Amino acid sequence: MALKPLQIAGLTAAALAAVVGFWLLRNFDPNAAGSPFPECMFHAFTGWYCIGCGMTRALHALTHGDVPRAFSMNPLAMSMLSISPLLAAWKLGWQPAFLRPLIAVVAEPKFWLVLLPFYWIARNLPWFPFTLLAPGS
Repeated sequence: MALKPLQIAGLTAAALAAVVGFWLLRNFDPNAAGSPFPECMFHAFTGWYCIGCGMTRALHALTHGDVPRAFSMNPLAMSMLSISPLLAAWKLGWQPAFLRPLIAVVAEPKFWLVLLPFYWIARNLPWFPFTLLAPGS
């Protein structure tokens, strides 16, 4: 399969963005004063955690090899990040039978229409075990 010039340019831009993002996350702490990373606007305005709250800090922890801390910052995002290579491989044609049930669930829009609002609400509930979903718990 030959890539078109526009596809090559897109892949090159994505790879460059990934390298720069990794470098930034490796060298700058999102929690430190003067960090180049913006805070979550939703949390700043409402005081509630959104679906993505803690994602930058989770990726920062991952660049430093701290997987438990990354999961404590945003468990859903880190779970999805951990299965994304399997999903990409499926999309590229590697389709083993054992992945079929996972793909069937993840590809279903109803799954996301239930999961994302539930996660958003649950991570803002002040009781255990929901407090474990809040960033930094």
